[in-house]
Amino acid sequence: MSTSINENDLDPAFFTANVTSLTHSFGDNTRRKIYLYLRENPGATATELSKHCLVHANVVRHHLERLTESGYVTFDNVHKTTVGRPAKGYRVLDAGVVMDGSMRRDALLVALLEMALERLGPEAAESMSHDVGVEYGRTLAGTVGSGEPNPTLKAAMESIAGILTAHGFAARAEEHNLEQSVVSDNCPFGTAAQHHPVLCAVDRGLISGMLDGLGAERRNVTLTSRARGDDACRVTA
Repeated sequence: MSTSINENDLDPAFFTANVTSLTHSFGDNTRRKIYLYLRENPGATATELSKHCLVHANVVRHHLERLTESGYVTFDNVHKTTVGRPAKGYRVLDAGVVMDGSMRRDALLVALLEMALERLGPEAAESMSHDVGVEYGRTLAGTVGSGEPNPTLKAAMESIAGILTAHGFAARAEEHNLEQSVVSDNCPFGTAAQHHPVLCAVDRGLISGMLDGLGAERRNVTLTSRARGDDACRVTA
């Protein structure tokens, strides 16, 4: 017997709050690696952490910023023998923090999100995912601004790739047959996207929203994703 739910009970603000909680928590594998490495190696720099986690230094810096803002990590300036600003050596503020509690909370949020998607049904869930992506994309674009009032599509997609990389997507811009694409190598939704490919619509919405926010020319935005059986997570405009 299926259980129905009023779609108004799952408004975009509710959905966004849960997605944001997931992507900013210790449920992220790279963020856990960073924190656990710092527990054993206080004073490690972003460069060292990048090598340890096998991700770009910008991705590491993004996670370090979140951990610092949340009060889990702090940093000290490390003396450099070369010319330039001192490097930052990071360390945890409380080595006794138990990670299991955060991961259990994230598991609960994932379960809540997955049940919400199931009860909405695929069409409504995909529509909501896209709409949330659009609104969040416009917000992201508004926070970073644009170096030019009406950037070309190519310039906008390159900026978008940088913004998404800073938020953990490990994204890059590509051009093929005059089409501009952003390819993401890391999915913040993890296995949840494998179980519910409708979440991939968030990516399409993010690009559309950021294009709007940056004031770029609009084109039809299409999506391919590994969760749907494609060879790459690619949004093309």
